[in-house]
Amino acid sequence: MNRRRLLSGFAAIAGLVGGGAALAQETGVDTKLQDVWEAWRSANLDATGRVIDQFQRGASHSEGQGYGMLLAATVGDRRSFEAMETWTLRNLAIRADNLMAWRWFPDEAVQVPDLNNASDGDLFRAWALLRAAQRFGVPEFRETAGQIVRDLAASCIAPHPGGPGLDPLLLPGAEGFTTEAGFIYNPCYAMPLAMTELATAFDTPSLARAARGAVEVSRALAQGGVVPDWVEMTAEGPREAEGFSFDAGYEAMRIPLYLIWSGLSDHPAIQRYAEAQQRVSGDAVATVIARESGAALSTSSDPGYKSIAALTICAARRDVGSDIPPFSANSPYYPATLQLFAMIAQIEASPMCIPI
Repeated sequence: MNRRRLLSGFAAIAGLVGGGAALAQETGVDTKLQDVWEAWRSANLDATGRVIDQFQRGASHSEGQGYGMLLAATVGDRRSFEAMETWTLRNLAIRADNLMAWRWFPDEAVQVPDLNNASDGDLFRAWALLRAAQRFGVPEFRETAGQIVRDLAASCIAPHPGGPGLDPLLLPGAEGFTTEAGFIYNPCYAMPLAMTELATAFDTPSLARAARGAVEVSRALAQGGVVPDWVEMTAEGPREAEGFSFDAGYEAMRIPLYLIWSGLSDHPAIQRYAEAQQRVSGDAVATVIARESGAALSTSSDPGYKSIAALTICAARRDVGSDIPPFSANSPYYPATLQLFAMIAQIEASPMCIPI
């Protein structure tokens, strides 16, 4: 099959490939989110361009830099985008390839103790650079995105242990995740829309196949309950990974968000997550959900987590209007970021779920 035809087919599966940035501008996402973005920026971004995770010893992560850069590109804040990219180049993009070390500590003698990457951080940085190149008209951003995609595909895409008839998958990092039976896999590290936009832009069919593989693994996992944080992929299929969370917690809550953002609102993983959230009474939402029973193991009233639940319930029920709450500048980095993502996903991919 022609590679470009193959990419086009996978793009259709993801639903919004190549159109996210344009659609964001058409709907005025930058105008709608400007005040929210400024509050997020004031709380989480320092003057050097470092995104700070206050609850993780003030560390910065490749994930946070990629997330922040995508937000800045989406709302059209070029100055903040370039500050984050400059800080990232100086402090995390220090590997021999074009991927990033995954964590940086401000007060440690060795500020980067582990050079391994986190594939979701690299994925979001590349996606942010691609969107920024389109938004700001800077070809160099696109060139850097292409270099990241090349190395991500070379180092972090693994054949499915089930055999050549199954699509490959995105490893959590370049090193340290292989097992005797296969490899450790995190379903939320794959963002189908990001992967297919990048695959199309840089003619990288393996990344498009990994996007499709991620969608199908989550589909299979949803047959047995809420999609968990981590699994081990084996020739017999996914199973619980020793030493890793098999509940749907702070990692897995990104899965329904990413699927909705990718135009896949009918995916069963969204339905399973929505069903679990609808069982929670009162003003809180579930933050950790038991995989098989769907019972809430921990809850929170943070508006960031409530935004994910509200968007997921709205998409699953095909409602008109959602309970996405107003943004709070008091939310920590992670739920605050998820709330902005939920707002962008609603504007770009789920207009019927407008907050009411």
